[in-house]
Amino acid sequence: MTTEPTQLRPAPRIGLALGGGGPLGGIYEIGALRALDEALDGLDFNNLEVYVGVNAGAFVAANLANQLTTAQLCRIFVRHEAEVHPFHPEVFYRPALREMGRRLRAVPGLLGSAVSRFVRNPHDQSFLEAMTILAQAAPAGLFDNTALEAYLERAFTISGRTNDFRELRRQLYVIAVDVETTDAVCFGEEGLDHIPVSRAIQASMASPGLYVPVQVEGRYCVDGTLRKGLHASVALDKGADLVLAINPQVPIDARAAEAAGTMHADELTGSGMPNLLSQMYRTMVYSRIQKGIAQYARDYPDQDVVLFEPTREDAVLFNSSVFSFRSRRQVCEHAYQMTRRDLLRRADELEPLLARQGIRLNRDVLEDSERTISTALYGETLPLYVAKKRKLKEGRSVFGSVIRILNRA
Repeated sequence: MTTEPTQLRPAPRIGLALGGGGPLGGIYEIGALRALDEALDGLDFNNLEVYVGVNAGAFVAANLANQLTTAQLCRIFVRHEAEVHPFHPEVFYRPALREMGRRLRAVPGLLGSAVSRFVRNPHDQSFLEAMTILAQAAPAGLFDNTALEAYLERAFTISGRTNDFRELRRQLYVIAVDVETTDAVCFGEEGLDHIPVSRAIQASMASPGLYVPVQVEGRYCVDGTLRKGLHASVALDKGADLVLAINPQVPIDARAAEAAGTMHADELTGSGMPNLLSQMYRTMVYSRIQKGIAQYARDYPDQDVVLFEPTREDAVLFNSSVFSFRSRRQVCEHAYQMTRRDLLRRADELEPLLARQGIRLNRDVLEDSERTISTALYGETLPLYVAKKRKLKEGRSVFGSVIRILNRA
């Protein structure tokens, strides 16, 4: 009697695609990833087949590819429990003083050119129209993110990590856009894998108008979301059977947010230009992602993309500030809980899809109503954690009182 050789099933090829959203978008992704990490048994977020990131998603994806766990990401970037280098959000927002100085020095020449053009041909345009040339004195960006690149270079060159795409255990791709040709630039691809990971992330996070374009070997690069919101197709093209995607950039539905009590009436339109521009940018990205997801289903019928993103009536992310420690923790916890609810709501749909890749959805974890992001990080629920801190504080107070009494004696 002969036995047929056992057919070994090939290992599942899981990809991760992370969208943009600036520093707070990255914090949201960390919270969402922590929820996925806890709820998806059989999945190691430090050992996926391929990682694709754009803007803040590149920042998070590169850390995962460099073997930082989701728990470590929470501790370092959200709770400020730095393990190697302390992280400060200010590294994202250093004024572009050199760029501003260069533009200011150009003002006299531009002014002379405007006056000369008007004097030579006063009937061609008015003096005010001639003066519009001064718009060229506006800086290409308000901020310079070279401090972010320096921080990442330090973080990725310590023992066990690397700043070289070619030395990573798994494939990592960071997407930017060449501002002069509008072509996508896929750092990590052959021919661009010699660019340091930190430099690639700096380029991918250079949102136009906000940051000065980043020069990389003669190309001026900016935020990769100008082409696509997620670039999940990169992971699909690399053979991923399943791509988990997170998009923090969802436009707020102000009417629904008012009804849900997360936003006041006319708060969006009355909050000034930054929020209005943010709403327009989010709308553009969100629209592209919706079209992209539909296109993936047609172009990659045997591969799956599962998208996680905020709901449109929730203004927590929209109204938060990366400079507030409390806001960072709130956004991360909010993303964690929102992703848990989304997983539970879609459980019947997702379970067979995940099972095909050897992944089990842990409903027990998802149905734990008292679970917070602190539960697994510190081995206790948030109420117990808070109670212990309060008790410790009270104990210190009593101890201090005893010391004061003894000193008086």
